[in-house]
Amino acid sequence: MSLFGRMFADDEELGKKDDDRKPRPTNLQLPAWSTRKPAAWRRRRILYGFIACIALYIFFKNIPVPDHPPINLRPNYGKSPGHVPTQIFKPDTEASAQTPPHRDKPSEAEKHYFDGPIRFYKLAASLYPLSRLRGQVQMNKNVLFAASDLRSASELIPIACEMANWDRNDVHFAVMGRDNLELDEIRSVNGVDDDCKVNWHDARPDFSPWSSNYRMDVSVGAALGHIETFMHPQVLITDDSSREDGFFTKAIRAKAAELGKSVIELPKDATEKMMWIARLDSGSLADILIHAPPRSSGSLIRLLRSIEAADYFGHRRPHLTIELPAEIDHPTKRYLEKLVWPPVDSSVSSHTSQVSLRHRIPRRTSTVEEASIRLVESFYPTRPADSHVLVLSPQVELSPVYFHFLMYHLLEYKYSSSAPLSTEVQNLMGLSLELPTMHLNESDMFSPPMIRSKSKGADSNQEEPTPFLWQAPNSNAALYFGEKWVEFHSFLTSRVSIDPATVPSRPNLISESYPSWLEYILELMRARGYTLLYPNYPSDRESIATLHYELFHPPEEFMKPQPQTETPNTPLLDPETETFPTDLSSSHRPKHAESTPVKTKLTSLLPNRGFAVPELPDFPLLSHE
Repeated sequence: MSLFGRMFADDEELGKKDDDRKPRPTNLQLPAWSTRKPAAWRRRRILYGFIACIALYIFFKNIPVPDHPPINLRPNYGKSPGHVPTQIFKPDTEASAQTPPHRDKPSEAEKHYFDGPIRFYKLAASLYPLSRLRGQVQMNKNVLFAASDLRSASELIPIACEMANWDRNDVHFAVMGRDNLELDEIRSVNGVDDDCKVNWHDARPDFSPWSSNYRMDVSVGAALGHIETFMHPQVLITDDSSREDGFFTKAIRAKAAELGKSVIELPKDATEKMMWIARLDSGSLADILIHAPPRSSGSLIRLLRSIEAADYFGHRRPHLTIELPAEIDHPTKRYLEKLVWPPVDSSVSSHTSQVSLRHRIPRRTSTVEEASIRLVESFYPTRPADSHVLVLSPQVELSPVYFHFLMYHLLEYKYSSSAPLSTEVQNLMGLSLELPTMHLNESDMFSPPMIRSKSKGADSNQEEPTPFLWQAPNSNAALYFGEKWVEFHSFLTSRVSIDPATVPSRPNLISESYPSWLEYILELMRARGYTLLYPNYPSDRESIATLHYELFHPPEEFMKPQPQTETPNTPLLDPETETFPTDLSSSHRPKHAESTPVKTKLTSLLPNRGFAVPELPDFPLLSHE
């Protein structure tokens, strides 16, 4: 019988009746397939299982492993960041002093092998009490010194202690290296006593002597993040990158950029050259603009060389804009072809030039308005509050510490915490690097003001030089603030649009030895009460900016045209020989006594040698006359 018939044999409706069906015997034998032994099925299952085990083994044996294992960045504080405990948290020094686990004893080349989770056992004890220093607010007086190498710490500790002793900032020092010395031992080795009012922080992770470079890199960034949460430092100060550990420099720069913090990398021998930075307030450059007149190759090359030789203590070099004349001397062309600014840094993969050259189209004559507009529109600040312009004359030679001078006065009188509250600061248009010897109209010699000496043991009638505020612009070497330069743009736009016939004529207040744009900026300063801060150097022999007039040329707009038969009497300068002509004479040549660019410490030029920083309201105020 078919299978179909057997399935429906008992159904009267659907199945077909089988009259020939015989009753089944009781001992009917089951089909062969139902009585087959399961040995073949068991062998097949065992084979499948064996193949699956081999596949799993191969998969887990060759599973991809990341180069750097995940690292726990959370410190073991045990409390929320906003909670300030009533008693100081005691770090687990025993756990931090243990040796990390490792399979085999590492060789000398592999001693930095540990990549385990990061824990800061000692950082919480110094971070929690910072609420008394207003660390929870964004604007405070916290300054952070950070070091990884103990040699760098030895360079920074004297500066940190000096700054703390001035009591103008809350100074902190964080140790972030591999060395296992305790903070008390570091202080003892560097001769730090109780008079040093620095707040110390041990920001080293557990197992730091055995940690890999990657773990130390991550720990520096993580520690700085926790310090930012509790402290909000206004500025970070580190040692020169050539003396610091590579992971520290890399992590500090990356994390500071992420947090929007400024990093000051002090140069070598900072203890001698940059002790002035200890006098600064924490509540805190400029583009350089050079206008080169015709036949001024010697002066221009000398100025550019002084800019290249200056000390920028790790700071980003300023952008350089050079206004070239219509006719460029051959020595100038050769020098500019070889000029690389900023210098190439081998630690940086890419190099971006910071030099802009502007070449004028030749014209027969240049009016006063055209010459003024041409120079003023050469610069416009991207961020007026922070972008400034340093205007330099080719006759200037800068001191190697000129950048120190600018940074000191910018941070002290522009970005100090008390700066926005001072009327004198709001009316300050910029900083002059030159101490003039003549009045603006060159009618008489200029005598800078003097004040009574405040030095101990000095005679009551003894006088000493002092910086002063003068309502007079400067075109030789002066820094103009960005927001004031924007005002000058607006003022000059309105001023030159006026019909000259409607303006009453008056004699110029400034000599033709100076460029014409000074006349317009003097009008702005007189109308709005703006001043420039002028230095007054203790010695007439030294200055930040020295003027050389042996190669003097009057401004192009005031230069008298020469007859066609005459040729310029200026010999060409060979940049290799560095010889300059000295027989040049001009009817516009001003009377001036030259000084020498200072090459010593900046503190020798500061009032009271930097030991008593005066405020702007204490400086004498002079009118333009």
